[in-house]
Amino acid sequence: MSAHESMEHAEHAEHASGENRKIALLIAVIALFLALSETLGKGAQTESISKNVEASNLWAFFQAKSIRRTTVQTAAEQSRLSLGPLGDDAAKAALQKQIDDWQKTAARYRSEPETGEGSEQLAERAKHAEEERDEATAKYHHFELASAAFQIGIVLASATIITGIIALAWVSGILAFAGIAVTVLGIFSPHLLHLH
Repeated sequence: MSAHESMEHAEHAEHASGENRKIALLIAVIALFLALSETLGKGAQTESISKNVEASNLWAFFQAKSIRRTTVQTAAEQSRLSLGPLGDDAAKAALQKQIDDWQKTAARYRSEPETGEGSEQLAERAKHAEEERDEATAKYHHFELASAAFQIGIVLASATIITGIIALAWVSGILAFAGIAVTVLGIFSPHLLHLH
């Protein structure tokens, strides 16, 4: 091999080494964004599951309150029918007091703003938990899509080193930007795109 050929070979190797460093840096940056989207995705998934459990619990509590209210109202109505014309005044007064107590209890089961545990408040809390669950689920889908874009980008960038086809690096970069865009949408506007 002549000195000139040796110099050309060394220049080509140096150029390839410089390109490989750039590709390696691209892979590292994409991996960083992948780690971020995966972390955000797991957090959103956990939030979604947590809010789903909370909503289910609140709806179960709502149902229990509704059943109690119906039972107490039924007892009050049945007892009111017993008040008829017969019987002594003391018994009627005691029964009326019991009916009034049951009606107050039924009203409290319907609305109890102090504790937030009336059926009306429970329904509102359950609906709010469902909205939060849906928000977290939408975020999760965005982060999962972004993670897929980052993973494919890493594979394509790695393939660039092996094949020397620079177009793969460009596609990898485009996927990285797409993944970043979807991650940002997931953070700030998860309902803009409907991914699920």
